Amino acid sequence: MRDPRIQQLAKNLITYSVNLQKGEKVLIENFGFQKELVNELVQEAYAAGGFPFVLLKDHSVMRQQYMNASEEQMKIIAKHEGDLMAQMDAYIGLRSGDNINELSDVPSEQMALYEKTVLAMHREIRIKKTKWVVLRYPNAAMAQLASMSTEAFEDFYFQVCNLDYSKMNEAMKSLEDLMNRTDKVHLKGPGTDLTFSIKDIPAVRCAGEANIPDGEVYTAPVRDSINGTITYNTPSPYQGFTFENVSLTFENGKIVNATANDSERINKIFDTDEGSRYIGEFAIGVNPYIQHPMKDILFDEKIDGSFHFTPGQAYEEAYNGNESNIHWDMVMIQRPDYGGGEIYFDDVLIRKDGRFVLPELNVLNPENLK
Repeated sequence: MRDPRIQQLAKNLITYSVNLQKGEKVLIENFGFQKELVNELVQEAYAAGGFPFVLLKDHSVMRQQYMNASEEQMKIIAKHEGDLMAQMDAYIGLRSGDNINELSDVPSEQMALYEKTVLAMHREIRIKKTKWVVLRYPNAAMAQLASMSTEAFEDFYFQVCNLDYSKMNEAMKSLEDLMNRTDKVHLKGPGTDLTFSIKDIPAVRCAGEANIPDGEVYTAPVRDSINGTITYNTPSPYQGFTFENVSLTFENGKIVNATANDSERINKIFDTDEGSRYIGEFAIGVNPYIQHPMKDILFDEKIDGSFHFTPGQAYEEAYNGNESNIHWDMVMIQRPDYGGGEIYFDDVLIRKDGRFVLPELNVLNPENLK
């Protein structure tokens, strides 16, 4: 029997997220062989008059391949996938897997090679030239990360992913406008006292068109304006390893000190290239149904009462000049159950302990988005 929740999600992805039009081609890239949603996406694409293409991948196979892949081989992989991507009008990336640490023992130099070839292709072709959306798919491994039963996690997943994102998009306009008028930002919290400017860098609403689940408004700091220290309070998986207790100190925009549960490993990542020690994104999370981290950044970066502050590549829509082969979203939650915190725009308190305090931003508090 077909699950109506999966049917609804597929319809939302095709008709809202990528807004597939008659005659357009969409690439459905699936990590983990989730046939139910892939089949529904194919049907919805045809119903919209489009042409679906499917690419199936598996992280355990990728691990075997990337452990010893040469640079020439990686470039061929990137060109092969890039040639296909370049023919697409839209892209849906469906990620799932039984082990988030599947790539943890791939040598760091091999992961860096993957990022500067295959992932670089995604940044140049998929992100810049297609209508795209990426999402996870529920399974027992994700439920375990969320400390929930599989059935309860599925209910949570579809509640979050089938949220009324058009309503959220409208509510975000007030925050977008305020960010576009702001110069100085001041972030405070346990182990965190950080200042920077976002002057003249556009703010962008994210409400279901590029990520599912969604719920953030992002911009980027003026590259050299960041000073102070930030201490993240959520686990942060990256390159197959979960970093915890990450603390970064900035001087004139650059990360001059970085510590974590593996400080040597995190500093190797920040030495990937010059831009790796600078920030490419600052975003405020507002999804009312996502309350706690589950080591999945598509969920964690949208947590109600959170923000993320991202080393690496800046997005073209909110470009601050920073270029890098990494883009690492790291999350801090400011609700009281995570230690609290404040966000100030131009010395005016706009959010305290995860709740917006300005009247014009009240529409973004969780009870008004559900």
